[in-house]
Amino acid sequence: KVEIIIRPEKLELLKRIPEEFNIGGMTVLSVMGCGNQKGTASDSEFKGLKIPGMNLIPKIMVIIVMKDKDVNRFLRYIYEQISENRVGDGKVFVSEVENVMRIRTGERGGKAL
Repeated sequence: KVEIIIRPEKLELLKRIPEEFNIGGMTVLSVMGCGNQKGTASDSEFKGLKIPGMNLIPKIMVIIVMKDKDVNRFLRYIYEQISENRVGDGKVFVSEVENVMRIRTGERGGKAL
């Protein structure tokens, strides 16, 4: 499982990447957070709500489950396409998925991807 946290403006670019790797789908979430930059001390707006002194920055999280053999090449591709070499570019978390099941058919494992 690859969890990618990026700036919202990078989503359109990231949405094209799975096509290059024959990945069947992705989950996209609107999230908020801060990392090394510690967010912002000024007033922020999130979904139309003004939040004074908020230290969280709107981000996008994309979750993709893929085959192990493609992960390193995928990470390199994300770095080459998404990185601007700036604080706040994002993070990628990789973890193992023990099993998966397609609810419609009951298929499990790689067939369910």
